[in-house]
This record gives sequence, C-alpha cells and structure tokens, in this order.
Amino acid sequence: VQLQEAGGGSVQAGGSLRLSCTVSGYTYNKYCLGWLRQTPGNEREGVASIDGDGNTQYAEAVKGRFTISKDNTENTLYLQMDSLKREDTAMYYCAARTSRYLCGRMVPTLYDYWGQGTQVTVSS
Repeated sequence: VQLQEAGGGSVQAGGSLRLSCTVSGYTYNKYCLGWLRQTPGNEREGVASIDGDGNTQYAEAVKGRFTISKDNTENTLYLQMDSLKREDTAMYYCAARTSRYLCGRMVPTLYDYWGQGTQVTVSS
C-alpha cells in the first residue's frame, strides 16, 4: 500500500487549499482513510476521516471549514480546506487502515499506512 500526498503550500489566512492523496495497492472494502496533521513538538492529531460507507468525521477545530472526500474511480482522497487559519499550519498526512473499527476516532496509532506528508503554511 502506498499513499502520496500533494497540494500543500503557503496561503494567507482566509484562503483555501485542496490536498490530494493517491492511494495504490489498497483494496479493502471496509476501509478507513484519514487526514492527520502534526506540528513540531506535538503529537499527530486527526483532522478528518472517511469510511467505506462514506461516513465522515471531523475534528472540532476544522468542522465547517474542511471537507474530506474520496474519488473511488481515481483512488484519490481529498481534503478541501477553506477559511484557513494560522493554527492550521502543520504537516498533513493521509493514512489508511485495514479496519474501519473506530474510524471516526481518528486515532493515529490505529493507522497502518502513511504518506510522506505535505506542508501547509497559513500566514496572517
């Protein structure tokens, strides 16, 4: 299983970015995919998740501003980020699990596969 993120960059506060994650070798029907982020000196935290039934979950800090989606034909996971804030600055990772158990909890240690990450920097 390989995951490759793209779409990070620098943006001013209030702006938008769309992250994408190409997923290959992942064929689990009962899947759980997620976006997580990490800032220096802090633990990785869940941002959004989506399971095989299309159920989504968001961290409180991003609800109403971020949208997770998946294009099954392209095997691509997306994270649309709107109304970005300085505190959204972080390295963003896409991740996959082989089980959808507790998918909505976005617990970093439960993910089996990770991308390399893409940096998002929001300036005021």
